[in-house]
Amino acid sequence: MSLPIWRISSLALCPIAILIVGCQRSQHSPDEKYYLIATNIKLPYWEAAGAGTMRAAAQMQVRAQFVGPDTYDPKAQQAEFQRVLAQKPAGILISPADPELMKPDIDRAIGQGIPVITIDSDAPSSKRLLFIGTDNYKAGHVGGEVLAKSLHGKGNVVLLSMPEQANLRDRLRGYQDALAAHPQIKIVEVLDIRGSSGTAFDKTMEIMEKRAAKVDGFACLEAVACPEVAEVLDRKKADKVVVAMDVDPLTLQWIQKGRITATIGQKPFTMAYFGLKMLDDLYHHKIAPLDANWAKDPFSPIPTLVDTGATLIDKSNVEAFLRDLANVKQ
Repeated sequence: MSLPIWRISSLALCPIAILIVGCQRSQHSPDEKYYLIATNIKLPYWEAAGAGTMRAAAQMQVRAQFVGPDTYDPKAQQAEFQRVLAQKPAGILISPADPELMKPDIDRAIGQGIPVITIDSDAPSSKRLLFIGTDNYKAGHVGGEVLAKSLHGKGNVVLLSMPEQANLRDRLRGYQDALAAHPQIKIVEVLDIRGSSGTAFDKTMEIMEKRAAKVDGFACLEAVACPEVAEVLDRKKADKVVVAMDVDPLTLQWIQKGRITATIGQKPFTMAYFGLKMLDDLYHHKIAPLDANWAKDPFSPIPTLVDTGATLIDKSNVEAFLRDLANVKQ
């Protein structure tokens, strides 16, 4: 029995079609769109996350957009989330600047059947499905250990942070617990820089002009502060221990120059890249009910936390890190 001519044609053409678009129709629809929402989105850290979002979107042939205020503005981020939610997106990645402020909106999205995943900074009291990012307590603990070792177990330190963010609170706890093993090291102040590099510069300058002798080290719990700390110390020709966060190009330059002791590098590209792929899977393979307490379910189809890892960078390995980074970008 011979096959109908249309069957023969389709079978013959299928290997060619696989090379182009595949024999089956894509599971993605034209109205399927994903969003990443953050604050301070012009920072190199968030530009890396945006690149991860777009890389994943291109591979999956879906639409994606990275949005949010250019400054640290939690209320503007909330307004952006509400605007995005009104468009009925396929899924949302968000790094909540203020987790309690964002909780009702995240819960509303989940209630409408829209999957929400937090990256970088969590909103653990919300109904978000999972968190993808650094183990922030561990990162803070590592930073505290580096700080203690560099201070030889004694001295006064100032921390620069943004206390509203859950991830930075976790890093602060890590620092506090690490330094608790060194009773001769005191955290004399935790400065709230409100996401502003200018504020970090001004507060550090004030410290160096009024009580430089009483401060032996600085630790920055986020990306924008320590380049400013290093700039002030360089102007004042002052030697202090400085432990930074993230791999801002200026941070790496100051490590090369010896003004920053070390930094803890995160993986924002990975957070967003993997997060978008998870959103896509959740959109096409729905879990029900979406607002179930999956964190306590031993048979949950999704994890509660995905730790993307971190890297300690100091004078001993900064050159190798920069070479590796350049090779990746080529």
